[in-house]
Amino acid sequence: MKTLMRHGLAVSLALTTMCTSLLLMYGSIGNGGSGGGSSDGAGGRRALREQVQQPVAATTPLQKPESQRPSSTASPRPFPGLADRLLEGYISVLDHKPLKMHCTSCALVTSSGHLLRSHQGKKIDQTECVIRMNDAPTRGFGKDVGNKTTLRVIAHSSIQRILRNRNELLNMSHGTVFIFWGPSMYMRRDGKGLIYNNLQLMNQILPQLKVYMISRHKMLHFDDLFKQETGKDRKISNTWLSTGWFTMSIALELCDKIDVYGMVPPDFCRDSNHPSVPYHYYEPLGPDECTMYISHERGRKGSHHRFITEKRVFENWARTFDIHFFQPDWKPEALPVNHAKIKLVF
Repeated sequence: MKTLMRHGLAVSLALTTMCTSLLLMYGSIGNGGSGGGSSDGAGGRRALREQVQQPVAATTPLQKPESQRPSSTASPRPFPGLADRLLEGYISVLDHKPLKMHCTSCALVTSSGHLLRSHQGKKIDQTECVIRMNDAPTRGFGKDVGNKTTLRVIAHSSIQRILRNRNELLNMSHGTVFIFWGPSMYMRRDGKGLIYNNLQLMNQILPQLKVYMISRHKMLHFDDLFKQETGKDRKISNTWLSTGWFTMSIALELCDKIDVYGMVPPDFCRDSNHPSVPYHYYEPLGPDECTMYISHERGRKGSHHRFITEKRVFENWARTFDIHFFQPDWKPEALPVNHAKIKLVF
């Protein structure tokens, strides 16, 4: 018993020390650490320009049968499918092996306040795989968001909150796969990557966790995907990809069918009569969702996400792939035959 108590105390102390070091680190990172995407400066831009397009491994495509496809020119699938189900670019922190995972059906649960009082929890938990983002909790919200978590996609800037809530999000994970993303300078594996080093320590202390990170090459691929779908360079347009962007893109690789809960259509906030909901369902006194979306979409300096632009991309993907939106329930309208690329909205 004393040995177990000493071991438990050591684990708790190690995690607390790691959490403290992360808090100090993020205090020094400043605004550059709070946004999304890679921030490697001129070197990163050169690498992106010089990057050779290579196929990325993925799962069975979500492509609809010919008879069900819209008559418009559909976007090519972002991640070509391979039969082996290996998801290249998602690297295990412990053994550096790629993620091997596939789901026939997925519930992608957002963190939106639209999920409050939705009573969608039972339906979500009945789905084969449930995908969540960052530190969005289930305890106390199960009736609306469900309790099951198969995959959690986490931004580098959310690690300290994950550790703070480790009893729910880590210790009780029961086989959950964690995918962490962040700027390549913090994820490098040569001993100088601060985030990677802490992830490795966390996984050594809690070896039962399935912890993965997104490789630098894959991060560049996500940048290219944004440019391909919007016609805009992420860095030049002062854009930081959101965790929602990474999560939806990963879901396209992982899942044959995707049900998205709590994501509004891209024009939702234009309606002056739209209902006001909190940006996060677990922060009822936090900022209004549409206020957050609009301020980020119009932002030109600092760490901004293009939430509305990203949703236009997701809307377009849903015209080709097996993606459905609930709470609120909506379906993309068909586009004219010759439709233009999605444009950033400022």
